[in-house]
Amino acid sequence: MSFSLERHTVSTRDWIPLLQSVKQDGGRLGALWASDQPRAVHALLVVHAGLLQLDLPLTGVEYPDASTAFPAAVRMQRAIRDLHGLRSGQDERPWLVHGDAPYAFVQVEGDGVHEIPVGPVHAGIIEPGHFRFSVVGERVLRLEQRLGYVHKGIERRFESMSLAEGARLAGRVSGDSTVAYAWAYAMALERAAEATAPPRALWLRALLLERERIANHLGDLGYLGNDGGLAFGLAQFSRLKEDLLRLNARLFGHRFLMDRIVPGGASVDIDRAAADAIVEEVERLEEEVLALRAIYYDHPGLQDRCINCGRLAPSLAAELGVVGVAARASGIAIDARVFPGFAPYEELAPALCAHRNGDVASRIVVRFEEIFESLRLQRRLLASLPQGEARTTFEDPHEGASGVGWVEGWRGEIFVALEVGPAGTVRRCHPHDPSWQNWPALEHAVLGNIVPDFPLINKSFNLSYSGADL
Repeated sequence: MSFSLERHTVSTRDWIPLLQSVKQDGGRLGALWASDQPRAVHALLVVHAGLLQLDLPLTGVEYPDASTAFPAAVRMQRAIRDLHGLRSGQDERPWLVHGDAPYAFVQVEGDGVHEIPVGPVHAGIIEPGHFRFSVVGERVLRLEQRLGYVHKGIERRFESMSLAEGARLAGRVSGDSTVAYAWAYAMALERAAEATAPPRALWLRALLLERERIANHLGDLGYLGNDGGLAFGLAQFSRLKEDLLRLNARLFGHRFLMDRIVPGGASVDIDRAAADAIVEEVERLEEEVLALRAIYYDHPGLQDRCINCGRLAPSLAAELGVVGVAARASGIAIDARVFPGFAPYEELAPALCAHRNGDVASRIVVRFEEIFESLRLQRRLLASLPQGEARTTFEDPHEGASGVGWVEGWRGEIFVALEVGPAGTVRRCHPHDPSWQNWPALEHAVLGNIVPDFPLINKSFNLSYSGADL
């Protein structure tokens, strides 16, 4: 585990000055959550040296507004209010939907302005979320999202589990990122126990993570083509994704690789025949995705729909704290595989795939480049896979031990903060999805565009509802 973590208890007086100081030094907010025993708010900050965790103990129910330093904190604080009764900030609207309270959307007034409500139930098989558009004609003046429809009490559920049971739940926070969440949880637990997974296990974890990345990027590129008027793209990329998922099932026993990363290592291993099957798939995918990329880049209708559509300027992306694919498409060079380069990525030296225009086209470019890089990494992983065991055992950490996992999922960086309770139980576990930072960016990216372009812009971000509805 190749990143440092400093942890400090701070006072209410120092909370905001410290957050502002971190921001001025180029740091950003990774996650914000609260705990009940003892009552406190916690900020996880990404700084030059790695991670800095600030713990703010509370005697009352109010604390200073972290969004004065980091705008992304607004929604996290609303969730803290709903889940823990702790209050901060000006926006006191509920975050979670319980079906028993009206919700005050921001009203936009003026000649010709009208509202278009969309959702929370959608036509496709996607999670529920409500989008309220204020428009003049077809031009979007404002978009406001309301999420929280899939609140499932997942953080409280962790607290009734053993550490081993928590590993299974972590992989189900957001199902399309099961590998990344499972690895982040395992990393947090291993750090708390001062244990290390075997080298072979780390390389197998990276193999599974890159396969998860490829599968999701293939799916997104297909839907982006479809939303841009190129149904051929959906057919072709759906076929490629399905082939990859079927190989996952054949080699690893699960299409989406759920429960294949566990504390202490991996629950699966591969032999020479499996490695050869993956290499053959890599060669086939590389050839087909290259051909499809040429079609996407040369298709006038698709390019007309995507270039300068849903643009998120680099300066705005940085201010909002955007991460992952959306950040890299807006010229922000962050990727936890590159920095801090958690094991084994410091040996693999992955390339950071980025673009600067911040539009739908840029997010498509980044996805293509990341597929090719993940294919290269698979070759490298299989060629140099260390010998030895794929899993080790270790004793449960002592009560009060804690750890943080930090993994670059396909959508962006995922954090898991874990505190150990008595007799090998979970006292507190906070899983943090990159969608917390990126949902507000979507509201900005759609401004000035026309309503029919929203599905295309939305899919170019492809954020998780479940990950932000804890």
